[in-house]
Amino acid sequence: MKKKTALIVLLFLSIGLHAQWERSDKDDIKVGLVLSGGGAKGFAHVGVIKVLEEAGIRVDFVGGTSMGAIIGSLYASGYSSKDIDSIIRSVDFEKIMLDEIPRRAKPFYEKQSGENHVLVLPIKKKKIELPKAISKGQNVLNLLTELLDHVDTVSDFNKLPIPFVCIATDIETGEPVVIRDGFLPTAVQASGAFPTLLEPVERDGRLLIDGGVVNNFPVNEVKKMGADVIIGVSLSNNFDKKEDLNSILKIINQIVNFQVYSNYEDQVKSTDVHLNPDMRGYDVTSFDKYDTIFNLGEAIARTRMQDLLEIAEAQKEKRPPFELTKRQKEFNISAIDIEGNLDYTNKYVMAKMKLEVGKTISYSDILDGINQLSATGNFTNIQYKLIEEEKGVRVELKLKQNEIPTHAKFAIHYDDLYKSAVLANITTKHALTKNDVISADLILGDNIRYNFDYFIDNGSNWSFGLNSRYNTFKADVQVDWIPSVVNKIDLKYRDFTNQIYFQSVINRSFAVGIGAEHKNIRAYTETFVPSTTSNEDEDRNYFDKSNYYNFISYLKLDTYDKKYFQKSGLNLDIDFRWYLFSNDYNNNFESFSQLKGKFGYAHTFFDKLTLHFITEAGVTIGNNENEILDYHLGGLGENYINTFLPFYGYEFATLSDSGFLLSTIETRYELFKNNYLLGAASVARVEDDLLNEGRIFENTKVGFNLGYGVDSIIGPVELNLTYSPDTDESFWYFNLGYWF
Repeated sequence: MKKKTALIVLLFLSIGLHAQWERSDKDDIKVGLVLSGGGAKGFAHVGVIKVLEEAGIRVDFVGGTSMGAIIGSLYASGYSSKDIDSIIRSVDFEKIMLDEIPRRAKPFYEKQSGENHVLVLPIKKKKIELPKAISKGQNVLNLLTELLDHVDTVSDFNKLPIPFVCIATDIETGEPVVIRDGFLPTAVQASGAFPTLLEPVERDGRLLIDGGVVNNFPVNEVKKMGADVIIGVSLSNNFDKKEDLNSILKIINQIVNFQVYSNYEDQVKSTDVHLNPDMRGYDVTSFDKYDTIFNLGEAIARTRMQDLLEIAEAQKEKRPPFELTKRQKEFNISAIDIEGNLDYTNKYVMAKMKLEVGKTISYSDILDGINQLSATGNFTNIQYKLIEEEKGVRVELKLKQNEIPTHAKFAIHYDDLYKSAVLANITTKHALTKNDVISADLILGDNIRYNFDYFIDNGSNWSFGLNSRYNTFKADVQVDWIPSVVNKIDLKYRDFTNQIYFQSVINRSFAVGIGAEHKNIRAYTETFVPSTTSNEDEDRNYFDKSNYYNFISYLKLDTYDKKYFQKSGLNLDIDFRWYLFSNDYNNNFESFSQLKGKFGYAHTFFDKLTLHFITEAGVTIGNNENEILDYHLGGLGENYINTFLPFYGYEFATLSDSGFLLSTIETRYELFKNNYLLGAASVARVEDDLLNEGRIFENTKVGFNLGYGVDSIIGPVELNLTYSPDTDESFWYFNLGYWF
């Protein structure tokens, strides 16, 4: 009896739906497509759209929330399901969602002085606060702006190829915000600003977050647009079980779902064809499951294929394919308008983005420029429009400056020279003048250090900088440059350096600078060394206790793709230091200079095996009688200062002389993501006469290294074993965290 009743009910429902879709010859069915939010689960929408196209349905209105708004906006702007499929397959969602910016776009100052912090927290009203979200969402906006550039002159969403509406939430009032006009990429960005993951988006004076908080399935809004029939795709599968709530995103999503389900059933009842693919086992971050989720959407739509065919049959007119008209590859800039730039000059913004009236640039140049401007950290939101004019294209920039210019930054580290260390940094911008940055590092641990920088960034124009550094370490050092019976000492080394310099940067990767330097070096041992000149302290034997006043200049090139575990790029670092004057503690100072250079090249084969070639050289020009200022090779580390350099197979500072040649070939094989098997071989000559009348391989030292490295969230973690056949000795080295 129950089966008969169910069949009768289904029969009447089928007749009712069929009757609803039947129209007279004068009528035409208007179809609305509603796409719910769900993060990565929204990939199912693409599979559904594919089936709608196969069925021949003309979609007349599109409404969506969050990921539904993103997919819906692409479809409404003229992309087909095939186009959207290709787009999604080409996107690295991890980089997009986390706002990763190519290192080449970062300011040169940041490449040299930054990239060594684990935790960055804003400071507001003298209090450390938590950030608004993990990501600013700039990469999301960049991607949407690029994809929707062919409709960027359309401000009324009803005038898109398919009229469109999306939903956001006013985080101040908790009210739903129905968005039907404005700048489409920003509207969609606001609709998808998932709490804690993406920062809220300011639009028309309101601060907006993900629309799924209040209306994840905007059926009624699409009906109001004039839809006769609603095809709705919802991605909800009730609440997660407690054992599945194992991440902050899942917990936040569960909280959001409390509100979603409050009106979910009413929305479902208002649909004519409701598609609800089984999303158990998938969540908002399942971006690596695209094919499976796409197939789930396609499969659920095919179960209703007969209904979809009947809807298509009831539509009199079919929409012709929409032809996407992308912008020309290059265009001439006729004007530049900048809005919202308060504490940075327009010249600064244009220099970062390489914008200039009369210049011919490409669309990719605009996106690259936005990456450069975003990488400064000075702006939380960068919107742009390209307005075609008679003489070219007007570039309109709408900037939202970072309202918090001061941040606290932290990191931890351990290595065999400096031992344990904790870095606390305060960075503030535009404190004294526009375009400036002040950065102060305090490093606490076994060896207390500090580093202070003040820099006025004028890009390719001459910038101005001040630097003050205090560095100290102690190490057991084998020495052959002290004429005594002692062959190993406990060296204590302190360096206090102050610099003033001018720097010009070309193309973000190449820098040249000149300046003046004061350097105070104190090097001593408490080991009894009868030949030292010290007679001031009975318990200390000083090798140097002098002030030096120097001229400095440098030339740097850095195109490495990463700070550590590089896979591609070049690095060049040439440093010239002219020791002009000294108070001459050892009474043997004569003015001399040192020229030191380093060149590196990394290239990766098969996306796994990286070869990294590095060659270095240093010479002393003139007469230097102070052995402390000679070049000292040995040990392993990336934070050595002055004339100390690492060399495999030898203990710290074992090899010393006034000149050196050093070449290294490193191999890195990525066993799995961010895990590397390391190998290296180095050869070096440490001599006064490097050329040695052409016998440059005479007295050559050799060192090898084998290790394992992890590119972790706290920085590089490495365990290395070095060996030299010259001494038949091997040494273990361990480092944890970013080098500083």
